[in-house]
This record gives sequence, C-alpha cells and structure tokens, in this order.
Amino acid sequence: MTSPARIDTHHHIVPPLYRDWLLSQGETAGGLPVPTWDVDTDLAFMDSQGIQAAVLSVSTPGTHLGDDTEARTWARKVNDYAAEIVKDRPGRYGFFATLPLPDVDGALEEAAYALDQLGADGIILLANHRGTYLGDPSFEPLMAELGRRGTTVFVHPAELPGPLVPGVPPFAADFLLDTTRAAMNLVLSGTTTRHPDTTFILSHGGGFLPYAAHRISLTLEGYQQITGVESVMHRETILAELRRFYFDTALTANPDTLPTLLTFADPTRITFGSDFPYATPEISAYFTHQLDAYPLDNHQRTAIDHRNAEALFPRLAR
Repeated sequence: MTSPARIDTHHHIVPPLYRDWLLSQGETAGGLPVPTWDVDTDLAFMDSQGIQAAVLSVSTPGTHLGDDTEARTWARKVNDYAAEIVKDRPGRYGFFATLPLPDVDGALEEAAYALDQLGADGIILLANHRGTYLGDPSFEPLMAELGRRGTTVFVHPAELPGPLVPGVPPFAADFLLDTTRAAMNLVLSGTTTRHPDTTFILSHGGGFLPYAAHRISLTLEGYQQITGVESVMHRETILAELRRFYFDTALTANPDTLPTLLTFADPTRITFGSDFPYATPEISAYFTHQLDAYPLDNHQRTAIDHRNAEALFPRLAR
C-alpha cells in the first residue's frame, strides 16, 4: 500500500524546559498530565501512522499563567525551540508559533518575530485566553495584523472560564464547547468577515459546531434581534461564515462523527490531525484506523491526508 504521506496539522511539541516549568506551577493540559516529548519518539510515531510532516504547536495552557513578562519569556523560548526542530528537519516539521495572549502588545511583538525571523508556518491561539475569547475587541489589533499577513491560525481549546464539573475532566467535553464558543464568537464579532485572509483551523473537528451549525445560525440571528444589534447578521451569512473554517480530524475520525463533518464542511477545508502526544499512540492510532476504514473516494482521502494541508503549507508538500 502506498504511504498516505499525511500532513498532520494537530501535532504537539512539549519542550522539556517548558514541561518542567508547567509542572513547577502545578499545571496540567486541561486535566491531562503534561507528557514528555522528544524528536526520535515523535518521528517513530509519525512513521507508524503514515505522517510525512507535522505542524508542531504548544498545547494549552500556553505560556500565560498570569504574568505578562513571564508569558513573553516563555513564548520566545518555546518558539525558538520549535524553530530549531524545524530547521534540523524542514521536510518533516513546520510549527505554529505561540503568543503570550491576553497580552496583546506582547503577542504582536512575538508574532512579528516568529513569522519574520523564525519562519513560523502560522500561529496557534487558544479558544479563550484567561477567559477572553478571540473575537473580543481587545484582540482586534492582533487579528488585524494576522489578517493583513494572511496568517494560518490554529485554534486550540483551553479550559472553560468557569467551574469544573466533578469527575468530568475539561479535555473530555469542555474542550469541544470551548472550540465551538470561539468559532461562534469569531463570526458574531465580525472578525472572520473583517479579516477574510486569515485561515482558522478548528481543533477536533470543530467541537460540536458541524452538528449544531444550523441551530447556532438561527438562534444567533434571533439573539441579535432580541438584543437590538444595529446590523443583524442573517442566519445564512452566519452559516456561510461557519463553513469557512477549516477542521482537523484529531479525535474525530469515526463512523458516527465523520458523516456530519464531511456533510457540513467545505471538502477542501478538512485536514488530518493526530493530537499526539496528548493523545497516546494507541488513542491516536484508533482514530487514524477509523479514518482509513471509512468509505471515502480517492479524491476525498488524499484531500484529507495531505492535499488540503499542502494548500496551506506548500513547503511541506511531498
């Protein structure tokens, strides 16, 4: 069988010093222990799953734990680390740069450094940064700059800004809501329409966005009318904007979820995702196997495996 030559757009890096820092702060990744990471183990996993190249990203909680200066320092450290990995293996890796949001000035400075000097392939943003969602007016200077640059932005969930449910870890269900909230917020705030050259990739198949998109579009139209918004966004416009997102298959490729994603999303806007190493090799392989077993035609399969990602990251094309 020919290798699928997958390009993985949801693939995490855990710089060792960054991991040590998170552990010293008592942090987890949405309830998950922060895993160890090294290049050799990562490449072995990629090879086992037919992944030709991966775009690396730092997962939640990012680098902002409450202090702007500390967040800027760690964003620079993890970006420099990721850039070195890419430099050594440019055919196997790209990376999404980490920004110290909600520090907007620091984020603008780090975005310029990462994109212009390190050659980052895009930016990773958490769905909410310490309770502030991406469409918030305070983030508009950053969104305008990313739009001006035509940046690819990977949106990854974080812990919800609210109390936890005992026995329900954030990564199990809250992450899906967080991504869905972020997508709704980006559309309703007008961010996606103001900055159409920004490409947003939503994690985990967009949370439950594809499943609930029609309900979301109709209810948001009604919500605007009730609250007296001066210019109401029509339901069809909301739905069209929601379809403009990209969606990765991380922890999503299965016979119950894929049909909805494939029906809702633009077929050129679905990319392969593994969520390694936060998803263990066994968990990630389970979903990859489900994707391989799903009855896609050759065009659909190659589009998801690599062609759609190649359009975003042409230097990673085989």
